Formats: sequence, C-alpha cells, structure tokens
Amino acid sequence: MTVAAVGPFAEAAKRAALLEAVVKAVEAAGVRIMEIYAGEVEVQLKADQTPLTAADLASHTLLSAALSRIEPALPIVSEEGGLPSHDERAAWPAYWLVDPLDGTKEFLARNGEFTVNVALIEHGAPTLGAVGVPAQGRVFIGDVVAREAWRLEGTRRDRLQARCHDGGPPTLVASRRHGGERLAGVIERLERAYGSVELLNVGSALKFCLLAAGQGDVYPRLAPTSEWDTAAAQAVLEAAGGAVLQLTGGPLAYTKADILNPSFVAVADPTADWLRWFR
Repeated sequence: MTVAAVGPFAEAAKRAALLEAVVKAVEAAGVRIMEIYAGEVEVQLKADQTPLTAADLASHTLLSAALSRIEPALPIVSEEGGLPSHDERAAWPAYWLVDPLDGTKEFLARNGEFTVNVALIEHGAPTLGAVGVPAQGRVFIGDVVAREAWRLEGTRRDRLQARCHDGGPPTLVASRRHGGERLAGVIERLERAYGSVELLNVGSALKFCLLAAGQGDVYPRLAPTSEWDTAAAQAVLEAAGGAVLQLTGGPLAYTKADILNPSFVAVADPTADWLRWFR
C-alpha cells in the first residue's frame, strides 16, 4: 500500500525532525518507566479489569507534555487520557495515538516485553511510529511515507527490512496471553501444509517489530486489541515492507467509531497469501 504525505507533514525533512523529537520523548518515558520497574509496583484495576500502574500514568503524563510541545496543534489520544467522541476524532486530519505502556502484564511479570507506543495518524492511517522497548534500550521507528524503518540502540542505527517468505516452514509470532482454539487451528493447518511451524511467543507491540526486523513471517491477532495497541508498531512494520490486514483483506484502519480493532494478520511479506489460512 502506498501512502502519500499531505498537509503540514508532507516534507521529508519535517517528518524526519518530527520522528526524531518523538524518539526523544519515547526514550524519556522509558527511563521513567524503568525507574518505577526497579521498585515495588502497586496495581489498580481499570473498569475493563485490565491492570494500571504508576508507570502507565507517569509515561502518559510525560508523553502528553512532550507531544504538546513538539506539535501544539495536534490532538493527543492516549489510552490513559480518555477517549474523545468519534465525531470529534473523525474531524481531525492528524493526531497522536499513544499507548504509554503497552504490555502492563509483561511489566508486572518483569519479563521486559513491554513497550512505549507513539504513532502519528493521518487521515485514518498510521504514517509515523515509534515503539520504545525500555528494558532493552531500543526504539523501533518507521516512516510509512518514506518506506524507511530503523532499530535504534544507543548510537547504533540498523535498517529494518521485513523478509520475503521463501516457501518453507513459517515463523509465526503470537501473543503470550491470547490465542485460544482459533489460533491453535490455524497452527495445525500450517503444520500440515509446511511440515512444521516455528512459534515465537512475545508480549506487547514487540510482535510487529520482530516481523519488521526479519525475524518472523506472520502474526495473527484473533483476540481484541485497541487502536493505540497497534498503531505505532503497524507504522514500523509497513515502513519495513510488511502489512497489517483485516481478515477481509483490507488494511487495518484507524479513527473508527469503535476504538477496538477487528481480528487481523500482520505479515512480513504481503505478496504471500497468509490470509487463506484464516478463512
């Protein structure tokens, strides 16, 4: 899918500067999260019974302030900041979509597989994304318009390129905590077709990043997610040459009336027909 830049973020230099500023904000949020991670963590339950910690709230506060400084005119939608009405969101040509701490359960499990996600949404699609991995000291970034994605670690900068499928047994990336019988059935069909399947269970938005880095082929998500869970990492994967598809074949879209996403399949190689295994 080709995405054209329009409006105030059309110039490549502007987009690069914007993404650089976002990376600094994501890194700062990661530092604060790791300070809390090092101590005792108290947990609250939100209305939907998902966990909330001081790290979620501290990251939200820091990112909201930083993004407001970077582009004061851009609205911010954050998981921890309340959700404006669909009519209001639909009127915005561009806005930030933020998950201050994706993978709170991984944070509480202390396995390091949690991320900080910031995306720029333009006309219903994520076009810039930064996914920070505080426990690893890494940030994955992508510009869908420029078709460039990178992994940043200290002063190191590695180009990301999703891999082509060679027709052999695939590597399937899956959630640590979601799957169930439907996913098990897909894995069984893939094993019959290819002889074997390598399964990587990973938390948070890192699953998309593994595909972008050429370490996996397909990530099916057949359980609920929200737009802020997926937007930044979708931008990284699409910038690296992959795609995130609804089971109908269309791209995963944003600024929907319902913030919940439908089931989707993220793929490293969009020319391979992975969707046939889910129909």
